[in-house]
Order: sequence, then structure tokens, then C-alpha cells
Amino acid sequence: MPPQKVSAGKRLLYHLWDNDQHLKSPEERRLVRKLDFGILICATLGWWMKYIDQNNIVNAYVSGMKEDLNIQANEYTYMLMCYTIAFAIMQIPSNAIALKIRPRICIVVCELGWTAFTFAQAAATSSNQMYAFRFMVGFFESGFSPIIIFLLGSWYNKAELAKRMAIWHITGFFGSATSGFLQAAIHQTLNGRLGLAGWRWMYIICGCMSLPVALSVWFLLPDLPHNTKAWYITEEEKQIALRRSALQGKAPVTGKLDWALAKRMFTNWRWWVLCLTYIFYGNSCQGAAYFAIYLSNNGYSVTQRNIIPGCANLVSMVTDFTWSFMSDYTQNRVWWMVGPIMGTTVVGSAILTAWPNTDAVRVFAFFLLASGFVTGITWTWANEINVGNAEERALTISSMNGLFYATNSFLPILIFPQTMAPKFQRGFPSLLAFALTACGLMIFADFMHKRQLRQDAEATSREIPSEVAGSVGEEEPEKKN
Repeated sequence: MPPQKVSAGKRLLYHLWDNDQHLKSPEERRLVRKLDFGILICATLGWWMKYIDQNNIVNAYVSGMKEDLNIQANEYTYMLMCYTIAFAIMQIPSNAIALKIRPRICIVVCELGWTAFTFAQAAATSSNQMYAFRFMVGFFESGFSPIIIFLLGSWYNKAELAKRMAIWHITGFFGSATSGFLQAAIHQTLNGRLGLAGWRWMYIICGCMSLPVALSVWFLLPDLPHNTKAWYITEEEKQIALRRSALQGKAPVTGKLDWALAKRMFTNWRWWVLCLTYIFYGNSCQGAAYFAIYLSNNGYSVTQRNIIPGCANLVSMVTDFTWSFMSDYTQNRVWWMVGPIMGTTVVGSAILTAWPNTDAVRVFAFFLLASGFVTGITWTWANEINVGNAEERALTISSMNGLFYATNSFLPILIFPQTMAPKFQRGFPSLLAFALTACGLMIFADFMHKRQLRQDAEATSREIPSEVAGSVGEEEPEKKN
């Protein structure tokens, strides 16, 4: 069906949101709206709760848990490390499983699992118990992001994907902010109620919030375009989705995992460069996580320790979406990654490396670090670079995340040990080096991708004449007869 004619005002509105919106048929626009309703609701609510449940340990630590559990030396860092190790272990297996089993089932199991161990943390009585509970929370949360990233890349096209990826990703910042605001409110209203400390109430309330979010996935998440059975997507819309994927050059999902796939992945530049890029980029973003620790060490109140980092997370939401929106609008990925990183993470980590005497300047630097997230564009870019093979795309995405978390499982204890708080003399210089390296790798990957596209186009153009010549040769005998 041809695109619907719309007014000039609607064309402008469409162009500002999805710049190909005015070219779509009413049926295709309806499908995209349904996807926004289904995938984005599940993705954003789940990611929001995931970040609340992941980051509530930071707020619990500065709100009484340290004293109640008698946490000493680097035990808090070990708790973070247990979570990160588990999170890294299950990255690649989670997407491999999702290629064989419906993603909807995988996500429901993940969310129910981390909900159970969120409740368990409310009853912790020692650091050792928290190590085990944090490990299990990380184990179940690990599958969520790679599956959602793969799903988003499977349904949305190039004009739509980055901003949707950002909408999904920034709800994590909202989750971190919510965790801070929630802990501040709980500490003021429930601390000591029924003999429970405020930080224990936070885990109980977070578990109660997570359960209905997990159950909603079963009814709303549409799986993949080729196997969706979502009640709100018609057979006609399923065919539209498959045609959209074909027009974008997306290879169909086969679920075939073999040595040929491994050879394809490990003998080209894409897997190596993208994984290395994300390792450096991801680790360059870790400075904002130590904002609350800085505030705690500089005499800020419990409420301020929770509220101020929460405000920084709100800034992250605005900036991450802005970079992604502009990336979609201009159809440029690499410079909307490199530019923001250079202007925020590099500057902020340089300030904290210098450690000026003024508290306001240091706080400003932490807000700069919070503005340097370009994760929505990074995942969009990875989906687009690996568009030629669905299984390679799924495993590259999970490898990027898994290898980042593998390195992040031990780096904090090396460069951000609590015994060096709040200056972290090794931490902030490392962030500066990571950010600069990530920018260099992004530019290199962009060069390699464009080179690959040119080579593919040249190969295609060389094949066409021979095919045409062959068809002419076949026709000549018929003319003689």
C-alpha cells in the first residue's frame, strides 16, 4: 500500500520524530505504534526495575547497611564485584538461549529470579550473605539487556532504532534516580518501623514493585518478527515487519549456532573491534557510580547523598536521549558518540584527576561524567554493523556486554578501592584514558565499516555484468532457432 498523504504540519512532526514517518503506510505506522506499546513498555519497565534493584545497594550502603552489617575495608567493593562477575558469566549464554527459546520466556525467568533475591537481601545479616545474594541478582539480571538489545534491533529500522534504544536505556538512569529518591523517602518514613531498618524496607518495597513488572512481560513482549504470537500483532503486521527487516538487509533468525558461525565471528574485525570499543567505553562511564561515596565522605546528609546523585541520573536521561535523537535525526552514529564523550567524560575525569580544592567544581565534574553516556547509539551502531547475520549480531551484542562486565568485575577493586575514597587517585586518571581510547576505537570501527560497505558494493557491481552476460548467452541459441 502506498504511503498516506498527510498535511505539512504532520510531515514536520513525523520528520522530527522518525524522519521516514511520512513515507510509511498507515499499516506500518500502526505496527510501529504497537511495537512502542509492547516492546518499549516491557523493556523500559524491566530496565527501570533492574536498575533500582541493581543500584539499591549503593543507597543502602550509605543509609545504614554499612553499620548494621559491620562492613569493613573493601567488603562493599566485593559485593559489587560478586554482582558483576555473575552478570558477565551469563551474557553470551543468555542470547544463545534466546535464539533457541522464545525471548519472552527468558525475560520472565530473569525478572522473577532477580525479584526473589531482591527480597532475600532484606534479611541479610552478614557480608557473606550479601555476596551470595548479589551474585544471584546479577546472574538473573544478566540476560535482560542483551536480549532486549537484540529484540529492538530485530523490529525497528535505522530511522527509528537509536531513539528507542535511548528511551529504553535512560530508564536505567531513572531507576538509579528512583532508587535514591525512594531510599531517602523510606529512611525518613519507615526507618525502624516493625523493627526493620530503612534500607531493609527498601529491598522489600523494591521486590513488591518488581513482581508485577515481571508478570507483564508474558502478556506484552512480542518475541521476534518471524515467530511472534503476540495477541496485538496481526498476521498482516507480521508480514510487514518481515518486509521491513528484509529492506534493511537484516538476515533472518535461523537459531543455528555452529563452527561456521564462530569462524565468521572470530575471523573478521567486527567482533574484536566492537567488543574492545565497548570495554573501554563502558569502563569510562563508571565514575558517576562513586558520586554518592564522594558526598558521604564530604559530610553531606543521608538525604543529600541519595537526592544529588538522583539528580545526576536525571541529567543522564536527558543527555543520553538527546545524543541518540540527534544521531537518528542526522543519520550519523560515530560523531554523536565521540563528540559527547570528549565534551563530558574526558573533561569531567580530567577535572577529578586534578582534584581542585573547590567542592562545587568537583560536584560539577561528577555531573559532567553523568552526561557522557552514549549507550543508546552504541547499541544501535552494533546492530547496524552486524546486520548481515542475525546469530552473529546476537552473540556480538552479548559478547560486548559480557566482556565489559568481565573486566568491570575486577577493575573497581584495582582503580576504585574504598581505601582511596574519595580522591581515587588511580580511578579518575583511568577513566580519562579509557574514554580517549574508546573514541579512537570508535573512529577506527567507523572507518572499517565504511570500507567494508564499499568493498561489498564493488563486489556486487562486479557480479552483475557477468550475470547479465550469462543470461544473454542463454538467449542467443533461442534466437538462432
